[in-house]
Amino acid sequence: MDKKYAPETLAVRAGQARSQFNEHAEALYLTSSFVFDSAAQAAARFSGEEEGNVYSRFTNPTVTAFQERLAALEGGEACVATASGMSAILSLVMALCSAGDHIVASSGLFGATQQLLGNIMSRFGVETTFVAATDVRAWEAAVRPQTKLFFLETPSNPLTEVADIAALVEVGRAAGVRVVVDNCFCTPILQRPLDFGTDLVVHSATKFLDGQGRVLGGAVVGARKLTDEVFKFLRTAGPTLSAFNAWVLLKGLETLKIRLEAQSANALELARWLEAHPKVARVYYPGLESHPQFELAQRQQKSGGAIVAFEVKGARAEAWKVVDSCRLLSITANLGDTKTTLTHPATTTHGRITPEQRAAAGITEGLLRIAVGLEAPVDLQDDLDSGLQLI
Repeated sequence: MDKKYAPETLAVRAGQARSQFNEHAEALYLTSSFVFDSAAQAAARFSGEEEGNVYSRFTNPTVTAFQERLAALEGGEACVATASGMSAILSLVMALCSAGDHIVASSGLFGATQQLLGNIMSRFGVETTFVAATDVRAWEAAVRPQTKLFFLETPSNPLTEVADIAALVEVGRAAGVRVVVDNCFCTPILQRPLDFGTDLVVHSATKFLDGQGRVLGGAVVGARKLTDEVFKFLRTAGPTLSAFNAWVLLKGLETLKIRLEAQSANALELARWLEAHPKVARVYYPGLESHPQFELAQRQQKSGGAIVAFEVKGARAEAWKVVDSCRLLSITANLGDTKTTLTHPATTTHGRITPEQRAAAGITEGLLRIAVGLEAPVDLQDDLDSGLQLI
């Protein structure tokens, strides 16, 4: 879109290209391939000399609409959509790194991301060093001549640590290292890492971008020269976002701002209630004044977001009492849903990493993570209190 529109306008209007039928809602193109007018056109499409759709593994109008809309929201030149958030990270690393390269990543990453970078990629000669997200000097000290990427989540999963994006970009630029931010928790509604100078942003579109727990999806957004490399990997390897999922995600983006602002307000209210609860040892939420990076979050984010983590007074047994007593909150590891979800990270999202890795990330047996939805906060409080009173 030529004009600089507000995010809520972009979320509804960006990326739509109407067909000959001039439909108002986005069209869903459920087809595996596309027909060419001639052999010459087919050759031109396959070679890239002519723009147009070829095969839905790498070109589909519905997927393109989602890519253009998300790129507009993030302020990026281009976007490559993938089948899931993890396939977005895999595609990015495979596109930009080779055997012998090195990555520096934050230690407080989602468990599957830690597995991918720390275990799987190491089998292919790409080594990762994990450092504290908030320790800028540690990032600087970890850089090697072979370092190609800084990879971080901010806020982190599940402890909501907030990294100083601008400071890490400065370190990365000085060392010739590209900086990638997983923006899943904030989305472009609350934070736009590209505005702080990062090279790329990744998303699990499964979470807040969809917002209703319906489909899987992922995305990489940034400068076209980098997303083109990711696209080359996707075209060949095929971790493709389906047209149907792209269509669902397009509709999710339309309500993203309204949902996330309401969920963030609910999360702040719930976090304040938890912080005052006698059975709660500690609350992690960037919108609380007690959060170690509260001031940074105030500068970097538009609100604290919708994820609240807290430690109960006790360990696994006590945390599980809270989980098992809930009748309203959904016991599931997914997040970003309109329905509030509750999980025990040490045995679910981060259960496959080692105890030492969990300790380094600050994930204790008494930690619980809530992804706050759109229910009334008082009802969430009552549901949690029934379990907390059992401790």
